[in-house]
Amino acid sequence: MPMRPEIRSVLPILIGASVMLSLTMGLRQSLGLFMPAITTDLAVTVTQFTLAISVQNLSWGLFQPIIGGLTPRFGHRPLMVVGGVAYVAGLLMLTLAQGYLAILLGAGLLIGLGMACSSTALAMSVAARSVPAAVRSLVLGIVSAAGSLGALIAAPLGQWVMQSADWRWALGVFVLMALAILPAAWVAGRVDRLPPPPALPDSADDKGVGDALTMARRDLPFVVMSLAYFVCGMQLIFLTTHLPAYLELCGADPMLAATALGVIGGMNVLGSLFFGWAGGRWSKQVLLGGIYIARSCVIAWYFLQFPTPETTVIFAALMGFLWLGVGPLVAGSVVERFGLRWQAMLQGVTFFCHQIGSFLGALGGGLVFDLFGNYTHAVQFGVTLGLVAGVVQIAVALAHPPRAPMPA
Repeated sequence: MPMRPEIRSVLPILIGASVMLSLTMGLRQSLGLFMPAITTDLAVTVTQFTLAISVQNLSWGLFQPIIGGLTPRFGHRPLMVVGGVAYVAGLLMLTLAQGYLAILLGAGLLIGLGMACSSTALAMSVAARSVPAAVRSLVLGIVSAAGSLGALIAAPLGQWVMQSADWRWALGVFVLMALAILPAAWVAGRVDRLPPPPALPDSADDKGVGDALTMARRDLPFVVMSLAYFVCGMQLIFLTTHLPAYLELCGADPMLAATALGVIGGMNVLGSLFFGWAGGRWSKQVLLGGIYIARSCVIAWYFLQFPTPETTVIFAALMGFLWLGVGPLVAGSVVERFGLRWQAMLQGVTFFCHQIGSFLGALGGGLVFDLFGNYTHAVQFGVTLGLVAGVVQIAVALAHPPRAPMPA
């Protein structure tokens, strides 16, 4: 099937956004691999390391709505390039760290700022603005899928270098990979040259920032989607941060954790493509609720038994399919309800809730482990909240269906 002309003309922009998203997400998702080595070598506790990851997620969430609100004024390119610089600086500081403060500033604050400027929200905003409404959900899924490839490469590569040399060499390789964020962000920034989308009736496109936020605050499906996104963040960051430590506790080969994160990254591609396609045909928010319920069931199944290489790979494949599929669904739902102008900001508001959950997932998992010596209570809490969030998300979505898709 020939490529649609409107897609072909913006293909460099979409590729740039995909590469940028792939690197920022893939490198960050692989940082949990370094926790055992760094905590041993630098004499920091698991709780301290997970506090740095929690600060990363919290700063990402705090900066995200602010960066999104600045996008209509300054454009995507300057903000995404600044984010790339912050990301590289954070990884470099972590690579050279000699104590906890450098870990907190590098892996925490700087990478969090980099993610806010050059990751999901702005990449999805670039993709949504580049294509017409008829193919928007599918394109969002494709960009999200391409953005999943980073973990597929970064996790096994990082683990292999760490085993061959040490964790500093592995992080040095990550720094070199992160440098590619800068040209990718520059190319994706060409979206600023496209004509601005027309203001659409009954949307936030013709409103100021305050009125757009008020409109979102009074929209029940948006509020529920944001609160359910909190649970999403808690579950996923708990896994990326603590799965390597959990497998090491169970006596598994260290390469198994890297394999699992790589499988998650690979299956992210299929999941993002599927849910991007499905979001163009069925209710995006109902699909979100289904993802949260399915994830919780998979987590419960895996942690109720002793992990083996086979069950770990199956678990990673199932979770990977359900992982980044939320990206195109949340982004598409925001556009459906509020338009394109403030998409990055309003998606940032929902993502702030996601990152509060991420903060608690990373730090809470570390606290539970330090208190009890296992992750049982953390898993029970996460599974219960996931089931509740999924059911409520579906109920509200069915009671408040979205309006008709916006025209191109």
